[in-house]
Amino acid sequence: MDEFMQEAINQARKSLSEGGIPIGSSLVKNGELVASGHNKRVQENNPILHGEMDCLNNAGRVGSFRNTVIYSTLMPCYMCAGTIVQFKIPKVIVGESRTFLGAREFMEQHGVEVIDLDLPECVDMMNQFIAEKPTLWNEDIGEL
Repeated sequence: MDEFMQEAINQARKSLSEGGIPIGSSLVKNGELVASGHNKRVQENNPILHGEMDCLNNAGRVGSFRNTVIYSTLMPCYMCAGTIVQFKIPKVIVGESRTFLGAREFMEQHGVEVIDLDLPECVDMMNQFIAEKPTLWNEDIGEL
């Protein structure tokens, strides 16, 4: 497995171990890891601190994002996809989209290349979390 997706998965597992939602992300620029992060909505009581948002926040000011790739264990939602489009991140590599379809079409319509790896490890992690904490999951995706 790609080391950057593995980092995103490690971040998702970290979030889960902290009582949060198991979604992780990593940002790569010129083939090097710039930052990683995970969903901290629960841990920091912050409704917009999704995995991708935490990762980008941790990256800080990197100048142009045009030669970056963002990895996420789950297909980004519209909020995160909007940020990806706004920052002109050209490529998103996703662990899975079976448990959440997200905003793939939106990103692609704005020129973002989206690669869905459909990794069983990511699918299993989300399926287990959703089964164990459906209310928390529905809150995260705005379905409560």
